[in-house]
Amino acid sequence: MKRELEYFFAALRFFTRLPVPAWVGHTQDQLDHAARYFPLIGILIGGIGAGVTELAALALPIGVAVLLGMAATILATGAFHEDGFADSCDGFGGGWEKAQVLAIMKDSRVGSYATLGVGLILLTKWNALVELDADFGPPLLAIALIAGHAVSRLASTLLIYFLVYVRDDDSSKSKPLAQRMALHELAIAVAIGLAPCLLPPPIDALVALAAVALTALLAARYFVRRIGGYTGDCLGATQQVCELAFYLGLLCSFT
Repeated sequence: MKRELEYFFAALRFFTRLPVPAWVGHTQDQLDHAARYFPLIGILIGGIGAGVTELAALALPIGVAVLLGMAATILATGAFHEDGFADSCDGFGGGWEKAQVLAIMKDSRVGSYATLGVGLILLTKWNALVELDADFGPPLLAIALIAGHAVSRLASTLLIYFLVYVRDDDSSKSKPLAQRMALHELAIAVAIGLAPCLLPPPIDALVALAAVALTALLAARYFVRRIGGYTGDCLGATQQVCELAFYLGLLCSFT
C-alpha cells in the first residue's frame, strides 16, 4: 500500500502543482509507475473544478462560475496540459518534417497556431459546460467535469501504452513517464478512468465515451503519421481534445 501511495503522489507531483508529503521522496522508480494514476489525478482536478464552480454559482452567474472553475483546474495543474496542446498546435501547424515538428514543439515561444488553438478550445469548453448546466443542472455539470478530466487522462495513458515515445533527448519533461506500462498498470488506469462514467445515465455516458474513443484514435493515428509516435506535448493535446469530446458527447446525447 505504501508503494502505491508513493506512485500516486509521484503522479500528483508530476502532473500538478499540489503539495506532496515530504515522506514520499523522489525516485525514478516512482515516476516509472506513476502513469497508472494519471486518471485518478483527473478525478482530483475535475473535483476541484466542480467544487469551485458550484461554490461560485451560489453568488455569481453560471458563466462566471464555470470560468472560475476552469481557472482553478489550470492553476492546480500549472497549465500543464494546455501548454502541451499549445506546443502541439505550433509544432504540427508550422512543421512539415518530423525533426521540424519536434523542434517547434520544444521552442518555448508561442506562435499564432498555439494562441488560436488554446483560445478556441478553452472557449468551446466553457460554452459546452455552460450549456450542460443550463439544460440539465448543476449535478450533471459536476459529474461531467469529474468524468471528463478522468477519461481524457485515461486517453493519454493509452497513448503511453500503445505508442512509441519519439524524443531521444534528456531534456524532455515527459521522458520519465515514457516507460512501457505493464498490463496490470493499464488495467488500474482503465478502472479508475472509467469509474466516474458510472454516474451519468448509461446511454449518455456511452455516447460521450464513444466521442472520446474516436477522438483519441484519430489523434493517435495523426501523431503516428506525422512523427511516428508521441511526445509529452502530444499527451497534453490528447487530454485537452478528449476532455472537450466528452462534454460535446454528453451534449449530443442529451439533445
